[in-house]
Amino acid sequence: QVQLVESGGGLVQAGGSLRLSCAASGRTFSAYVMTWFRQATGKEREFVAGISWSGSSTHYADSVKGRFTISRDNAKNTMYLQMNSLKPEDTAVYYCAAGSSDFMGSRPPLYWGQGTQVTVSS
Repeated sequence: QVQLVESGGGLVQAGGSLRLSCAASGRTFSAYVMTWFRQATGKEREFVAGISWSGSSTHYADSVKGRFTISRDNAKNTMYLQMNSLKPEDTAVYYCAAGSSDFMGSRPPLYWGQGTQVTVSS
């Protein structure tokens, strides 16, 4: 089992940037593919970005492609989401998640963090 804790959320103006972190503990971090999801108020949770075990492959939702960058540091057991050119529609609770093989959001992850709020003001 792995425990996930997100941090780095907050309030930012449109056009600004934030970097989210996801710290993992428990089983070997590099054994999991990692993903970011988000859920806006009144909407379903949606896939944002995913990264392979080593970090050599990534995948993004069309809505964030070119603005968000996912990365991981297996030595620090941490995953990141750099979010640039933020828009009000990016406002949501952001969750990190760990899975066995799918990092494209096609299957439910095995483990979830508790989420961190990102609010983008216009």
